[in-house]
Amino acid sequence: MRRIASLTRVAVGVASLALAATACGGTSSDNNSSNSSSSGGDKGLAIAYDVGGKGDQSFNDAAYEGLQKAKKEFGYQTADIEPTDNETDADKQQRLESLAKQGYNPVIGIGFAYGPALEKAAAKFPKTTFGIVDSVVNGKNVASLVFAEQESSYLAGVAAAKATKSNTVGFIGGVDVPLIHKFEAGYTQGVKDTKPGVKVLSQYLTQTAAEGGFSSPDKGKAAAEGQIEKGADVLYAAAGLSGQGVIEAASKAGVWAIGVDSDQYKQEALAPYKDKILTSALKDVGGAVYTLSKSVHDGKPLTGTQTFDLKVNGVGLADSNPKMGEIAGLNDAVAKAKAAIIAGDIKVKTS
Repeated sequence: MRRIASLTRVAVGVASLALAATACGGTSSDNNSSNSSSSGGDKGLAIAYDVGGKGDQSFNDAAYEGLQKAKKEFGYQTADIEPTDNETDADKQQRLESLAKQGYNPVIGIGFAYGPALEKAAAKFPKTTFGIVDSVVNGKNVASLVFAEQESSYLAGVAAAKATKSNTVGFIGGVDVPLIHKFEAGYTQGVKDTKPGVKVLSQYLTQTAAEGGFSSPDKGKAAAEGQIEKGADVLYAAAGLSGQGVIEAASKAGVWAIGVDSDQYKQEALAPYKDKILTSALKDVGGAVYTLSKSVHDGKPLTGTQTFDLKVNGVGLADSNPKMGEIAGLNDAVAKAKAAIIAGDIKVKTS
């Protein structure tokens, strides 16, 4: 397995782009031309969002930050396209192929749901580098950008165990799939290793993404309220846009929330609840997007499986909320656990 030596952190920044429409969903792009060009072109980076789209303050927004950084640094055209409701693999494939035809390179699918579609699209456009986040796809021109989510989730579990007063904490997963099992497994292990007597309530919002598990704040809020009623005073959500509902419910109840993927303490849309966002389990999707884009720009496109873990700062735990320092032993425990994971002394479970 190939491993990237370092990962560039993406600075938070939001820029508005002109909106256009495509057959497979809305797109933001600085190129409004309808003319197609051959695959392997030089327009620059294009990303296709996962369920929930831009504005989730989490997974997709992290990818957008990477696109913005690449656009600013390399000065080229970019495009970012929203998903549609109840879309098929054929819809996703059409979206990816359309971007390749227009000359965007690389083209990145944000989320494991793009796996089947991206494999087919990449085979049709061998001169274009494709990337996929959270899945491994075979192809000579494909970079699979995967993360050690269980490691950052372990650190979140350490923090939760130190912060709980009720000795009951919660985990809320968006969809019951192996990727989200990694978040739950790491979190639960971190809690139990730190404070064995703590009870971990676990719940998944839906069985499939089509049911809205990653895109329904109301579902997240209802699940959080149920766990709070059962005594949970720290809630960790790995649920995309649905996590906003979890954070809102936690804030209103005066308990802690732990964000995911992006540093949700810093997200403008979540500012009313930031005082109760203890920390966030970071997943540098933006850094991965930027890294692949830079490799193509430099003429040395990455391919194969690229793993982003604690060793390369591809995952981590946010320390933006100063209240973390007010909880006895929390920061020291997190730092100790991080060092042990990197050294291999702690093996974090993935299921």
